[in-house]
Amino acid sequence: MEGLILHYRQGAHTQYGNHMIVHFAGVENRAKALPLLGKKVVWTSPAGKQITGEVHGAHGNKGTVRVLFSKGMPGQAIGTFVQLV
Repeated sequence: MEGLILHYRQGAHTQYGNHMIVHFAGVENRAKALPLLGKKVVWTSPAGKQITGEVHGAHGNKGTVRVLFSKGMPGQAIGTFVQLV
């Protein structure tokens, strides 16, 4: 399953570099997002490096999820796709 990275997880004064908000195709609500908890995610950079992460929770009620990656994600990752493994 393929997901689109939407943005970093952030608050009014902070931005978490290794937390990303991801939307998976076919997941339209929170109930459909909850079964994805604990699944592994892989992002491949344009240079071929892979950064792995894990789905940690739902984000809102429209089916987006929070993914915690092993290290900070570059800004070029926004708008690219991740693979659910």
